[in-house]
Amino acid sequence: MSWLSDDDDDPEGFDAWDESDVRVRPNPKGNRPRSKIRPSHVDAVEARVLSVDRGRYTVLVEADSPDERTVLATRARELRDQAIVTGDRVDLVGDASGEVGTLARIVRIRPRTTLLRRSADDTDAVERVIVANADQLMIVVAAANPEPRPRLVDRYLVAAYDAGIQPLMVITKTDLADPGPFLANFTALDIPVIRSAQGRWPLDELAPLLDGRTTVAVGHSGVGKSTLVNALVPGTDRATGVVNAVTGRGRHTSSSTVSLRVPTGGWIIDTPGVRSFGLGHVDPANILRGFPDLAAVAEDCPRGCTHLPDAPDCALAEAVERGELDAARVDSLQRLLASLGPDASR
Repeated sequence: MSWLSDDDDDPEGFDAWDESDVRVRPNPKGNRPRSKIRPSHVDAVEARVLSVDRGRYTVLVEADSPDERTVLATRARELRDQAIVTGDRVDLVGDASGEVGTLARIVRIRPRTTLLRRSADDTDAVERVIVANADQLMIVVAAANPEPRPRLVDRYLVAAYDAGIQPLMVITKTDLADPGPFLANFTALDIPVIRSAQGRWPLDELAPLLDGRTTVAVGHSGVGKSTLVNALVPGTDRATGVVNAVTGRGRHTSSSTVSLRVPTGGWIIDTPGVRSFGLGHVDPANILRGFPDLAAVAEDCPRGCTHLPDAPDCALAEAVERGELDAARVDSLQRLLASLGPDASR
């Protein structure tokens, strides 16, 4: 039976109620609506990311001061969709004392000057950021055991030119083979080259090139890259390996990217050895900018010119025919552009 009949004309009855008569249940937790306004963190301190390990970041606070210290940090929730990599300059809040058991929080990534990137393969346009804020790429290649791979070095060079980073080459194990034929591929590029034999590192020659720079070391597994890093930064003990006598391939040893201070000056960032280096993300125009003398001539090329050997009316090819450009240098540029794939330079 209904508690209110159709004949009920009580003016204080159901029909006289409105929404304001309904008691609103209070928020039991007393939480205020979530705001999109984020704190400014004006008290944050600047730090340099030295290494990344499973969501934890080892950072350096107050570098080159009496209060310099390493701090363990995590990332703030608002940065969950942004990659934080070795070499990044970041802002910290929370406990930045560096004491055991403490954990600071990264709340900002400062603007980056450079980004060294790679993709999974040439069909993948998604970039993987390897290192931030480096200004030099040290390509480590063995003269033998494992055999040098010119095309892999081409890819390192493409990544360097794309990032606006200066390349440097170190040839190891020169006592096992003459690196001359391999280096002939790169003579037109004016890249500094340091040679070393097994167990004899030319540190006096290499140190001035690293001083005042942030240098990323890359190389095929087994070429001696981490051994060189250990020699440059004594006590580092980066993992090293050997080359398989059957396959001629190096074994992956270093599994993380770590930034280390070189006692003679500068920073070196050791990266895991790789056997491939995808360039699907690279803009070919950035490669040409790495050759300013050729870029000036290429301004006279037809629109959409690939600058490859089969490109019609290419100003670079015409300048070579007239003897105005070094053919070897143009060939080096064409080889680097060709390494991006048949469609990448269009």
